[in-house]
Amino acid sequence: MSLLTLDKVTEIFCIADDFCKEYALEAQKGDFLIDDGRKHRNRPCAMSDSEIITILSCFHFGTFKNFKHYYLFHVGAHMRDEFPTQLSYNRFIEIEHRVAIPLMLFIKLICFGECTGITFVDSTKIAVCHNKRIYRNKVFKGVAERGKSTMGWFYGFKLHLVCNDKGELLNFCLTKGNVDDRDERVFGVLSQNIFGKLYADKGYISGKLFDMLFTDGIHLVTGIRSNMKNKLMSMRDKILLRKRSVIETINDELKNICQVEHSRHRSVTNFLMNLLGAIVAYSFFDKKPAIKFEVEEAHGQLCLF
Repeated sequence: MSLLTLDKVTEIFCIADDFCKEYALEAQKGDFLIDDGRKHRNRPCAMSDSEIITILSCFHFGTFKNFKHYYLFHVGAHMRDEFPTQLSYNRFIEIEHRVAIPLMLFIKLICFGECTGITFVDSTKIAVCHNKRIYRNKVFKGVAERGKSTMGWFYGFKLHLVCNDKGELLNFCLTKGNVDDRDERVFGVLSQNIFGKLYADKGYISGKLFDMLFTDGIHLVTGIRSNMKNKLMSMRDKILLRKRSVIETINDELKNICQVEHSRHRSVTNFLMNLLGAIVAYSFFDKKPAIKFEVEEAHGQLCLF
C-alpha cells in the first residue's frame, strides 16, 4: 500500500490533467459524440475534470473510510492550496458522474499494464448490503442479483480481474452476482490484448472456455478436481499456478484498502464512480504484489524469488 502524500497527489493530478487536455481536444472534434439535435450549454465547471479525478482517486489510498469525512475534513481543510476552487460536498457528489467517460478511458489508456505472457484471472464478490436487508434494499433493486461465492451467499455484483506477474491490472469486468465466472461474455472483455498462459483456480474449469481461449492464442491453466483424471503439467505451470496469490492480494487490497465494498452507496452511479476511483488508486500504488523469477537457460528451470 502507498501512503497518500502531497507528492502522490501532485503525480496523479499531473498525469490526469495531461490526459484530460488531450481528451478535451478530441471531444471538441465531435467525432465520437452523439448529436441529439438540441442546443446544450457549454458552461465550464469551477473544478476541472482532472481535479475531480484526483480527488476521487486519492480517497482510495486507505486513509479514510468515509468519502464525506475525507472531502470535508481533509480536502476541504488541508488541501485548499491544491484545489482552490472547491465545490460544496453536495455539489461535488452531484457532478462527479460527469467524469465517468474520461475516467474509464484514463483507466484503459493510462492505468492498465501490459501483458507479459503470464496472466492471472479471478473474481471477487462486491456485496452492497447485508443478507438480512436484501428485501429492503432499494438503491440496487433490479440491478444487483444474488450470487454465491466460496464465502457463501451475497447480494450485489462480481468484479472480474486479470493481472500480469507484476501485479498490474490488465482489464476488469463488472457483472451481476449471479453471473458464472466462466461466462463467455465476461472473457470476451477480459481476454482483450492478452496472450500466453492464463492461470485460474478450479472454478474456471470448462472445456468450452478452454477451446475458445485457445483459439485466441491464450492457454488456460487450471488445477484439477478430485474426481478428474490427472493430466501432465509442466513444472513451470505448477509453480505459477501456486502463485495465484498475486491476484488474490489485489482483490484484498481493493476491498480492505480502496473501500470497493461497503453498504453506504445511495445511487448506482456513485457506486460505479467509487469502483473506478479505486482502480485508478491501485494503479498508482508504489508497491504491488508481484512475482520475481528468472529462467536458467542451461537447464530450463524456473526460479522464483
